[in-house]
Amino acid sequence: MCGRFSLTTPPEAMRALFDYENLPNLGVRYNVAPTQPVAVVRPRVDGAGRELVTMRWGLVPAWAREIAGPPLINARAETVAEKPAFRAAFARRRCLVPADGFYEWRTEEGAKQPFRIGFRDGRLFAFAGLWERWVAPQDGGGVKAGEAVDSVAIVTCEANPKLRPIHERMPAILDPSDYAAWLDAAGTAAAEARALLRPYPPAEMAFYRVSPRVNSVRNDDADCIAPLGRALASA
Repeated sequence: MCGRFSLTTPPEAMRALFDYENLPNLGVRYNVAPTQPVAVVRPRVDGAGRELVTMRWGLVPAWAREIAGPPLINARAETVAEKPAFRAAFARRRCLVPADGFYEWRTEEGAKQPFRIGFRDGRLFAFAGLWERWVAPQDGGGVKAGEAVDSVAIVTCEANPKLRPIHERMPAILDPSDYAAWLDAAGTAAAEARALLRPYPPAEMAFYRVSPRVNSVRNDDADCIAPLGRALASA
């Protein structure tokens, strides 16, 4: 699964890669956690280019009566086209979730050791995402009746050979050449879109151990991404 990630790249550099038109004021995030707002790139509703927006991480199906239970933060690539919670979004509302690293945990000497995973050159990339719009049927849970909530899930697939010793699954990272096809829900057939959800080739990827500070959602600072043993000074 993918339960935490980072996005420390400036919005201007993000726009250069993802080709969206607006330039929102995004803060640096070292430890993004479920149910928090995340940056998402999607086609504009008028079809004129792309936009970057923020959504709740944890997809809420349009048919849900309320926002309840564990958040649906991940969707398995193998079943995304059939699962009731995700199939409509997979068919019609595909998106990109920008990141420059993500975290996984492995048991070492009886304790869970976190790793930060990304590319050797530290570059920005995108997870394949699905988004949904839920309209509250009634007041409750901090949401008023009629209020719309946009939410997103990150698609996961089998891990590549390099990452498999840490975790059996990884987020589906898209090659930039596939962004347009993934976002084009009308023009890219479901089978073609499904074929894009594959383990990213391992040669350019890298990982390193980080401090257990990342275990707590309260910690969202540069120490979270510092290699273990070389943590930065924290206030």
